[in-house]
Amino acid sequence: MTNPPTPLHWQGATYPSTDPAGVYQVLAELERPCFIVRTPHGIGAASGGQVRPGAGAPAGSLPLLAAAAPLPPHRLGSAAFLSAHGVRQPYLAGAMAGGIASAELVIALAREGFLASYGAAGLLPETIEKALERFAAQIPGLPFAVNLIHSPSEERLEREAVELFLKHQVRCVEASAFMALSPHIVRYRLAGLRQGADGRPVAEHRVIAKISRTETAERFMRPAPAALVSELLSKRLITPVQAELAKYVPMADDITVEADSGGHTDRRPLPALLPSILRLRDAVQREHRYPVPIRVGAAGGLGSPVALAAAFAMGAAYVVTGSVNQSCVESGASKATKALLAEAGIADCEMAPAADMFEMGVELQVLKKGTLFPMRAKRLYELYQAYESLEAIPQEDRARLEAQLFRRPLAEVWQECVGYFQRRDPEQLARAADNPKRRMALVFRWYLGMSSRWSTTGDPDRTLDYQIWCGPAMGSFNDWVTASYLKAPGNRRVAEVAHHLMRGAAFHTRLAALRTAGVHIPAAAGDYRPVPLEAGTLAGAL
Repeated sequence: MTNPPTPLHWQGATYPSTDPAGVYQVLAELERPCFIVRTPHGIGAASGGQVRPGAGAPAGSLPLLAAAAPLPPHRLGSAAFLSAHGVRQPYLAGAMAGGIASAELVIALAREGFLASYGAAGLLPETIEKALERFAAQIPGLPFAVNLIHSPSEERLEREAVELFLKHQVRCVEASAFMALSPHIVRYRLAGLRQGADGRPVAEHRVIAKISRTETAERFMRPAPAALVSELLSKRLITPVQAELAKYVPMADDITVEADSGGHTDRRPLPALLPSILRLRDAVQREHRYPVPIRVGAAGGLGSPVALAAAFAMGAAYVVTGSVNQSCVESGASKATKALLAEAGIADCEMAPAADMFEMGVELQVLKKGTLFPMRAKRLYELYQAYESLEAIPQEDRARLEAQLFRRPLAEVWQECVGYFQRRDPEQLARAADNPKRRMALVFRWYLGMSSRWSTTGDPDRTLDYQIWCGPAMGSFNDWVTASYLKAPGNRRVAEVAHHLMRGAAFHTRLAALRTAGVHIPAAAGDYRPVPLEAGTLAGAL
């Protein structure tokens, strides 16, 4: 015969709150324990106090229904992520190309203990170098990352970016859009290897690889391919010691599982993709027995605290946001673009051809509300598939392109392309010299590239051509903040957005634990609401 469970009772200095506003306030005090008790007036919540066991209820005590331990946001995810990157939260503001994830954005987050990745993709080396010099001057010693995007059609840009990272001793790179490992990302990783005092390899160049496919994830989870290591060694881009140490370290420290996101995306649902990558990571770990296991984070569709809480519940070591940061004050997007983003709904996105991988038919996700870009970009790709040269396009279609999209003769656009690539990557012109279809691709890519620039600069004459990278997370975020101070784009400061998303994630994680214990939380008390922070209180709140 088993003994009945020991009754538990709660005692505190103040009476538990029973109204929804009071219950919410208790639940939101994440740094203190929370007790749910039964009172004569219904369910009550109290922070603090003490629990006393015993069959005889002590005077003034109330029956305890459930309890939740303190849950400050930094306890979500992986403590190893915090230690490795020197941050206070398991949160990364991911790179947005063309400097949309601006130097200002990176600096603002670094100063508040968050990691952010500078959107170097698509920028010229001199622009990237200026940003790196700003980081050295304005956030010395603070963590940050820089994006390295795979550029199969502009290999020179990828190579020169890595050379800049090595020159300025960039310690963390966020690698994106890789389908296969390039010599440049391998060089960056291996050039930071050294032998520690215990003989084990130390990787001073950290890599966060953003992936959406298991085969790509596995390439970053394993050591660098021997053929690429030998190539780099033969060119004296790495040392013999680094080549030997390369056998024992994975290509990436962190793998970001990117689900349905803005920009380049396979639009795969996170609940399907993340568990598969976690299982793959565990299998690779059993094989290689890395001293520090690879961490796996989550990205794509994370625009609300509930979404972040779900990602952590599925096992994410950290979370990555993107679209929501684009609408913030510090982003490199124009005010006009931020206004369009602030009105976006969950269904206001569409796939369109990507400028950097146009010939391959690769698409990215963009905002469709308020712009004609997706439709016009798709038409360009249809013409590219149908014809072998600009001259072969029917006159009626050419006239429409010149009047509506390019607003100038295609011959003039080509001359502008020539001037552009002479400065940026002359090899592109060499490849197009005797290839009319390649020349047509470069002209069409002119529109795709300029549409991003028009969005970034806020060109009022080109609003309908804005290319705005955006995923459904933007609509989810807008829905969440509708009745709050974050509704207005001018109030969206990137560190405050990060703060509220993380506190909200901890809040909803606490709610989930209480619901699992059988406690019903009133709907009015069960949704985290962002409120303005007092000046100078953000760092303390973290």
